[in-house]
Amino acid sequence: MNPDSLSRAIAEIASRIVGSSGADVEIEIDDSVVALERPKNRDHGDWATSIAMKLAKKIGVNPRDLATDLVSELTAIEGISSVEIAGPGFLNITLDAAAAGEIARTILTEGDRFGHNSSLDGQHINLEFVSANPTGPLHIGHTRWAALGDSIGRVLRASGAQVANEFYVNDAGAQMDVFGESVLAAALGEPTPENGYPGEYVIELGRNALDRRPDLANLPRDEAIAIARDIGYDIQLQEIKDSLARFNVEFDVWFSERTLHAGGDGSLVENAITRLRAQGHVYDADDAVWVRTTDFGDDKDRVIRRGNGIYTYFASDAAYYLSKGDRGFLHKIYLLGADHHGYVHRLKALAGSAGDDPEKDIEILIGQLVSINGAKLSKRAGNIIELNDLREWLGTDALRYSLARYPADSPLTLDPELLQKHTNDNPVFYVQYAHARTQAVARNAATAGVDRTVFDASLMTHQTESDLGTALADFPRIVAQAAQLREPHRVARYLEELAAFYHRWYDNCRVTPMGDEPVTDVHRTRLWLNDAAGQVLRNGLFLLGVSAPERM
Repeated sequence: MNPDSLSRAIAEIASRIVGSSGADVEIEIDDSVVALERPKNRDHGDWATSIAMKLAKKIGVNPRDLATDLVSELTAIEGISSVEIAGPGFLNITLDAAAAGEIARTILTEGDRFGHNSSLDGQHINLEFVSANPTGPLHIGHTRWAALGDSIGRVLRASGAQVANEFYVNDAGAQMDVFGESVLAAALGEPTPENGYPGEYVIELGRNALDRRPDLANLPRDEAIAIARDIGYDIQLQEIKDSLARFNVEFDVWFSERTLHAGGDGSLVENAITRLRAQGHVYDADDAVWVRTTDFGDDKDRVIRRGNGIYTYFASDAAYYLSKGDRGFLHKIYLLGADHHGYVHRLKALAGSAGDDPEKDIEILIGQLVSINGAKLSKRAGNIIELNDLREWLGTDALRYSLARYPADSPLTLDPELLQKHTNDNPVFYVQYAHARTQAVARNAATAGVDRTVFDASLMTHQTESDLGTALADFPRIVAQAAQLREPHRVARYLEELAAFYHRWYDNCRVTPMGDEPVTDVHRTRLWLNDAAGQVLRNGLFLLGVSAPERM
């Protein structure tokens, strides 16, 4: 029995009891009143629910009396070993070993699809993250947003949503001109301009620019700057793409800010002003064009075009937001850095000004800073810790897992010594080792002649088998919850718990016979459970962008 079937049974029983009371209360399987929780103390059963306490108030009865009615019907369901009432009306539910073990068959039938669910079916989501300026290497902050954003996209897809990972390339504006001046100065052997971009990577870009255009020194300065800028831009953007790919992060869309301004009077930016004006939220004052964002909780109205005809950053934001809707994305998620708190009200006000629901159609997640003890600044970039350096130092798996293991809004300091240890103290090693152990058990079983020709869940009578089966069955619920809350760290924490259950089971239940002991159906059935554990560990690690090694 998996959590969904148990929730469905509880909902059906509660509906009958409530119906007999005459109360007009509807209960759905996905209703919060039916929510199941894993007891922290395993002595309290496999699952717990507070449904009796939540419903009692609505129908006017004593919680423990309602709990007693629920117990009498729940205990009659096949697969439920016992139900106990705790405190004012909590229900602690224990499944029998066979019911818990039956999940192994389901897992191995569904394979890589196990854990996928339909909780977000029909949703079209644009997920924007990283979105770094193409003027330098990705740094430690981008590393966290890359790991989190990609993992969020993976759990959203596993929950049925159609998701586009999008990188907004900030390739317009004054910073690009400064970048071009810096690359040209490096090419010509000149000092870095004031407020320019330093670092060895700029010197390398300068060499490349000069290799491609040896005539740079002979061109008019403005023309030379533009050429150096575009050459540096192409190289640096490709470097960003390559860095992310090596970090197991792929984007479906690379959206150039320049495209918003292309076309003059027919540009997407100009079109955005027209569309916002049609919504009734644009006005003219002091020779400028304004958007009345205060109608939607912003602290002040925003200028979208200055009196001199120059568009503001808000204009680009508006055109970009509208383009997402035009491309079919009804829901937009922005993952922004810690220094972007001021964008929250502005972007929500923008959504409202565009005619969308600011509380439904747009979501802004703010990620907090991350640091690593003992990390040195990049020699190549000069003033930052590069993603490439971190990945080569600590490894993709350790970084991806560790950065996805904590909520986005929590500051984070990583311990490099811990992440490089091959001990159980290192969470990523602990989980990966559990997967490698499942593979070793499978190889040893094949050598000993143990196969999966028999599966008899009734033979799983050891408590650790029940515990492991129950934990495995919980995976789809964890994935759905991680997707709905945009919290992939729930998958990481679940995997650590699952690894602990697996290791305890491994210590108590043999898959291969000892000595001259013959192969029995118990061994064959346990191989199913072992392989199911490996499948779920593998599926969970994939959602975090982390490999599942077969040997360690």
